[in-house]
Amino acid sequence: MKKVSYLLGLILLLPAFAYSQEITTRSPISDGLVVNSDFWTATDGLGRKTREYSGKDADPNKFVGMFYWTWHQGGDADTARIKNISQIKDANPDAVNNYNDPMWRKGDPGYFYWEEPLYGYYRTTDTWVLRKHAELLADAKIDVVFFDCTNGSFTWDDSFRQLMSVWDEARKDGVKVPKISFLLPFSPSNASLVSLRHLYRTVYQANYFPELWFKWNGKPLIMAYQNNLTDTSLDIEIKNYFTFRPGMPDYVYGPSSPDQWGWLEVYPQHGFAPLDNGKYEQCTVGIAQNTCAAFGGHCSAFNLSDTYGRSYSKVKGFDTRKNGYLYGWNFEEQWDRADEIDPKMVFVTGWNEFVSGQWLPESGWTGKPFSFVDEYDWDHSRDIEPVKNWGDNGDVYYLQLVDRVRKFKGMKERPIVSDPKTIDIANLSDWGDVKPAYNSYKNNTKTRNSAGRCEKYYYDESARNDIISSKIARDNDYVYIYVQTNQPLTDSSQKNWMMLFLDIDRNKATGWQGYDYVINHKSPDEKNAYVEKSISNSWNWQEVAKVDYVISSNKLVIKIPRSAIGLSKDPINIEFKWCDNMQEDGNIMDFYVSGDVAPGGRFNYVYDTTNNLPITSIKKVENSKLFIYPSPCENILNVGGEYNKYEIYTTSGSLVLKGVGNKIDVSSLSSGIYAIKTNGETKCFIKK
Repeated sequence: MKKVSYLLGLILLLPAFAYSQEITTRSPISDGLVVNSDFWTATDGLGRKTREYSGKDADPNKFVGMFYWTWHQGGDADTARIKNISQIKDANPDAVNNYNDPMWRKGDPGYFYWEEPLYGYYRTTDTWVLRKHAELLADAKIDVVFFDCTNGSFTWDDSFRQLMSVWDEARKDGVKVPKISFLLPFSPSNASLVSLRHLYRTVYQANYFPELWFKWNGKPLIMAYQNNLTDTSLDIEIKNYFTFRPGMPDYVYGPSSPDQWGWLEVYPQHGFAPLDNGKYEQCTVGIAQNTCAAFGGHCSAFNLSDTYGRSYSKVKGFDTRKNGYLYGWNFEEQWDRADEIDPKMVFVTGWNEFVSGQWLPESGWTGKPFSFVDEYDWDHSRDIEPVKNWGDNGDVYYLQLVDRVRKFKGMKERPIVSDPKTIDIANLSDWGDVKPAYNSYKNNTKTRNSAGRCEKYYYDESARNDIISSKIARDNDYVYIYVQTNQPLTDSSQKNWMMLFLDIDRNKATGWQGYDYVINHKSPDEKNAYVEKSISNSWNWQEVAKVDYVISSNKLVIKIPRSAIGLSKDPINIEFKWCDNMQEDGNIMDFYVSGDVAPGGRFNYVYDTTNNLPITSIKKVENSKLFIYPSPCENILNVGGEYNKYEIYTTSGSLVLKGVGNKIDVSSLSSGIYAIKTNGETKCFIKK
């Protein structure tokens, strides 16, 4: 290991490291870190990869809202306990037919959860969790959250105030947090009027974090009825202040007025609030619906038979696989309908409801011997937030959300990487012109120290090094990797210190969770860092190389022989991820919870040199609008846009295919790099 010091005296003792003060103190990464998850990729536990840019640019006039619950608060009795419905059913299936079964702990106060969230049974005043939510929702490109205030006049002030404070801080740290709005009761009731006046006074009139307010048609949006506002000066002020979009409660009827918006519907959903161009402002997308054919699609208990759970599709029926609840047929079908409607806003239900009451028949619900109305079990629930007991699949709905939002809103194209360059790893100024910078959020490594629901308490101080940016360079012999943290790096001898995971073939079937190599799983010593390879595609690592590295305060640079990681020649098309202080070795869901990772959760950065290759005999067109996918490609290459006549060349300029069409059969080509030319534009692709 080579270590660059800020102490001039120490530098003079090491003539081979006679660096200038300017070089050792200046960062090659600017302070204005821009984070864009469009450039990231992820593959879930089912092998489904989130889509990447395919020519549809991000549309600033498309929005996605998320139903969000702030009611997970304190005030619990000392005797209250969590009751996990899924765990109770698993332990005693007969309990679902017996209200008096001791598994339900009749008379014991507490809360019925369909499952435990990944972050535990938290309160929505837990600042650590709220920061996690801010980043997860920002990375999914959610524009606004709608707080559930549909029950009476409860507005859960402690929670939304804490959330707005935390999210405003995250916003200042560069997180594009969702804006906020409120969904009030589904009628012009007195409770709704009380909530409306209260929120106006305490949030909007009080100018409480105005940067977080979501606006529609130039005014703060609120999903509320204004019918019973009076002629008092306050009510007239309120009436003129907001854009009102009252909520339609039913899952079937569709809008009953032209200004209504929905929150949850059965397929095929309606368009809400018609526009002059024949389209609509809004439609809904749900994970599942607590209804069934026997109720004609109207609201009923979720524990009735044949309710429209996660595994249900109107077109395909019920997914009968044992783990059919993981595949999201319902969610996918609802998104397909939303794409048909093509509204300005999609309202998704939902993020983090989790709890449900246990209602007896005399309450009006028809489930016997009792009803769980809004949430029930793994299939019959409608939360996207990652959960704990699905193992590697705990985030399948989150990543499905990411994928479908990308399709609906479009994406920004990933930036082209720099040309080859040899790096002196002890000279940080060499990184100044290397592009792109792979950025991550700063100031998100605080300790968790918060009470949870009922008797739960959560403490986590695993966050250590705050990873904020990385770069990669290459030459014919080496790959160079740079990473920067917000503060000076901690002792490199610490366990799981600044691990770098590499997926060199972008194939989840090889390596541990797709990662073929890891660096720093074995702590570096004074001379070398260690490259280890996954054995038997598992969390079982074997040393394959010792490599040089340099630490300089908050910067780490690693120099890896290309031969050591199977990257003998260009193009390079890899995924990579930084992880500091993993707590559960071999648990990929720990990426969401412990220490710090870059990028967040299961996402990876992509380093792809494919479009940097020179093509002889063909002139490359700058700012090309040609888009092709997938690359690497096995059989069919798709050509987007208006293109139809094409020619395909080798990198030496030899013509190997030509024809007409947007779906090109390239199965006859040998593995390698090719260029496709159409309408005078050229792009490279890889044939597997």
